[in-house]
Amino acid sequence: MRRRYFIVWLGGALMWSVATGAQQPAVPVVGFLTTRTSSDDAHLVAAFRQGLSEMGYFEGRNVAIEYRRAEGRYDRLPDLAADLIRLEVSVISVAGGGTPAALVAKAATTKIPIVFNVGVDPVAAGLVAGLNRPGGNITGVSNLSGTVTAKRLELFHELVPAASEIALLVNPTNPRLTELETAEVRNAARSLGLQVHIVDAGTAQEIDAAFPLFD
Repeated sequence: MRRRYFIVWLGGALMWSVATGAQQPAVPVVGFLTTRTSSDDAHLVAAFRQGLSEMGYFEGRNVAIEYRRAEGRYDRLPDLAADLIRLEVSVISVAGGGTPAALVAKAATTKIPIVFNVGVDPVAAGLVAGLNRPGGNITGVSNLSGTVTAKRLELFHELVPAASEIALLVNPTNPRLTELETAEVRNAARSLGLQVHIVDAGTAQEIDAAFPLFD
């Protein structure tokens, strides 16, 4: 259902933009901003296109999609967002970009509608003013996965009660999400009497290199 809600909001933003924009192109253009590579987000793009078709929008017929992929390099997001704004897209979707792409898009424009899909509290992340009244030009869907971080740690502690230390791998190129997750883990670990080791691992190679540190 979350995908359907996201597409409904995207479709609404698209129709609002077309209805109110005096200089909109004959075919509305959706800016698709993502942190992933084309191979990583193929399933997301397929679901995205399917959702649009359910709203009556078909790529290449009555809607165009401009894809901008950071390919894991979060520092590229501002330039990619700026490029979409220069193209005067009708709406910016950050379905595959998460919190970093949503924050960059929000900072880049106050006029173009933005629709996000994130795994954190969008209020705490600074994306929206409130859940019932987002405000501004941005709205979207959050699965609030960060709120279950403490519960995951509790379950881990039940499964391995003898463990007194835990390691948390975090992505240093995604600082906002890292800060939220780290705070949740530290608070939960403190209540359970566990020691936490925070390890930066932003790439597959860094993840592989992190495990031998705890052998």
